[in-house]
Amino acid sequence: MNQIIYAGKQVLTYSVSLHAHSSWELIYCTGGSGQLHFDSLSLSYREGDLVIIPPLFFHRNESDAGFTNIHLNYLEPQLNFKVPTVIREDGNRFLLDAFKAAFYVFSVDPGKQSILLASYANLIINLIQANLEAPAYSAVVEEIENCIIRNYPDESFELGRYLHSLPFNYDYLRKLFKQETGITPHQLLSDIRLQAAAEQLGFADARGASISEIAHLCGFREPLYFSRMFKKKYGVSPSQYQSLQQEEKPLSDGESLKIRQ
Repeated sequence: MNQIIYAGKQVLTYSVSLHAHSSWELIYCTGGSGQLHFDSLSLSYREGDLVIIPPLFFHRNESDAGFTNIHLNYLEPQLNFKVPTVIREDGNRFLLDAFKAAFYVFSVDPGKQSILLASYANLIINLIQANLEAPAYSAVVEEIENCIIRNYPDESFELGRYLHSLPFNYDYLRKLFKQETGITPHQLLSDIRLQAAAEQLGFADARGASISEIAHLCGFREPLYFSRMFKKKYGVSPSQYQSLQQEEKPLSDGESLKIRQ
């Protein structure tokens, strides 16, 4: 029975106290990153990850930079997981769309939610199964992704030169990477650098780092180019984003924790 019994959303949050559910919990990370701690297991997650937690697993959620998510509680979903598991969604983000729709239906139209919510409940489980059955990245795509993750802070890192050094045609690699991940290698590099900058902007005052210094720490040679790209992605300038982060009061454990049965 794929039945959603609760749908919630967390705005920027830094910690959630130790708790457990009698139902399954599915958490889609919509922004930021963090770690979920269980009795004998810790799982790291980041934006685009889905965490599946079977019933009665006590856990707490912690993040230095903060995270946002949409979380659903399921009654008897058709899932075979025995322990908490993190799944990385592919580039099309269909699962994220389904989570957003389920949350909207549950929150906005409770009087007419049963049929639509049941449909989204089944769709989400089917998407999870399809994601699990999808083949892993090819070896060269995984190699490129790992290289980008390792080198993104280095402003001298030239992704184009690296791609041309591989024993494959450049255009073929670019097409293959986008086909498997949903974005190009250069888009991934830009996204990782901007996300890292957004995380550091929230802590800039504590370290005394300027926006220009943060740009360089995250791999951007030109602060003006960084500011333009940051505003394009987040809708505000780095300085405006920094001000908003300083005004944002982190939720306390009591405020962020909602017991859901």
